[in-house]
Amino acid sequence: MEKQKEFMREAIRLSLENVKNGNGGPFGAVIVMNGKIIAEGYNQVTSQNDPTAHAEIVAIRRACDTLDTFHLTGAEIYCSCEPCPMCLAAIHWARIEKIYYANIQEDARRIGFDDHAIYEELTKNRRERKIPIAQILPKEGKAAFRAWEEKVDKTPY
Repeated sequence: MEKQKEFMREAIRLSLENVKNGNGGPFGAVIVMNGKIIAEGYNQVTSQNDPTAHAEIVAIRRACDTLDTFHLTGAEIYCSCEPCPMCLAAIHWARIEKIYYANIQEDARRIGFDDHAIYEELTKNRRERKIPIAQILPKEGKAAFRAWEEKVDKTPY
């Protein structure tokens, strides 16, 4: 438990440092494997003009780059705040095995980071969502899927 607290303190330190440096929101994350931090990230949304540059995403990208892989099986992520829907999905795609967080969604909402509407949107039928979504050219779109299905030397994920 002491090691876990140490890792969380590092994620929190990154979030505080980020507030001081003005790179983005007050969020930090570290990825740990075999008891060691292998990557860290902090929110860079405003400094990079990238809405996907959340602390968790940045940390995942760095960890994958460091390990030269797209799977982080065996890893844990320590986040200064409960992950948003995008980050949660990325954590699943990366196959990170455990998530630890300090602040909760409601804490983030109180300071202007409200992802409740996104969680709500994900539960709605496609036709009821705020952003219109429509399927176009499904038959033509299947060409790439057929090519992938037939590809002998593909790297599945």
